[in-house]
Amino acid sequence: MSDVLPPDQVEGAPHPRETPHLFGHETAEAAFLEAYNSGRLHHGWLITGPRGVGKATLAWRIARFLIATPPAEDDGLFGAPPSPETMDIDDSHPVARRMLADSEPGLFVLRRGGAGTTDRDREKNALAGKFSKVIRVDEARPMKTFFSLSSIDGGRRVVIIDAADDLNPNAANAILKLLEEPPARTTLLLVAHQPAALLPTIRSRCRELRLPPLPPDAIEAALAQADISTRGGGAALAELAGGSVGSAVRMTTLKGLELYANLIALLDTMPRFNAARAQALADVAATRGGEDRRALLVHLIDLMLMRLARTGATGRPPQVEAAPGEAQVLARLAPSPAAGRAWAQAAEEIGARLRHGEAVNLDPAALILDTVFKLQSIAGGRAA
Repeated sequence: MSDVLPPDQVEGAPHPRETPHLFGHETAEAAFLEAYNSGRLHHGWLITGPRGVGKATLAWRIARFLIATPPAEDDGLFGAPPSPETMDIDDSHPVARRMLADSEPGLFVLRRGGAGTTDRDREKNALAGKFSKVIRVDEARPMKTFFSLSSIDGGRRVVIIDAADDLNPNAANAILKLLEEPPARTTLLLVAHQPAALLPTIRSRCRELRLPPLPPDAIEAALAQADISTRGGGAALAELAGGSVGSAVRMTTLKGLELYANLIALLDTMPRFNAARAQALADVAATRGGEDRRALLVHLIDLMLMRLARTGATGRPPQVEAAPGEAQVLARLAPSPAAGRAWAQAAEEIGARLRHGEAVNLDPAALILDTVFKLQSIAGGRAA
């Protein structure tokens, strides 16, 4: 069996179809359930919000609910069933079992396929985990066969598009046509991280369910459900993840809390230069095959700079420490609004420098050391 993850799964986390409970989005679920029970169920739903907050999990929950729940007009021998009060479907339900096995005939999932220009290359690359950067119209064409089949037991058919942001122009036009002329008893669920980038005509034909960033308790509950231990660092992890379970999973998998603690420890030595700590961070960037951890390090540097800027602007460090001793370090190096502005400018300059360096394939270790020298220079003028 292949260990390659599909393009809609975060490494280290279960696939959305394997996630039984959704935490922190009761309002969105209630809005959908109200629309369902009112008999005014829209055929197109745009599920929006930051990455990693549970949009795909909600889409799969809705799909499971719709396919497993008989339409209200199918009264049956004993009349219409009572209106459902929850979208929960028992794990033993045939639809739940088929969806878990990725074999539900009433569901079509549109996502990125393998990279390449020929069918053979695409199939080979998909098996190797090399996916296209966009959803092409070729991935959308099988929907024609899907819709030509009769609905299972006269029930609904559901299409999940994850993510709609990835649709290329031709694929987007194919989805628009479906939204304009939806097949009977069909619901389209579009997952979108940046809905403003979608075609206005697609947005206007969907009802939006917006999912906000998750509070710390919801993130901890979601991680516990996925059997991911925070080792007592749940609050710090939630702080760095910015309300995203997906980001929290990546932080855990790539030891993000440890990386951030090392950054703060280095910052604590400034304006002096600590060669050992600086070299340790440079080694992280230089590790062969460590692209994901290097990208995380760059993200954490940007996050640290923004927390410094916010501390200077507000006159107080963040309420939740993301690393031991962080509050004291931030307060010392960003004691005023002027210092906050300097760190905000540094965030912009350093971020641009790191992105440029990566684009032209500069030595990653040298880039990180250069960043450390820049931080040292700014700290020397701010730690008074």
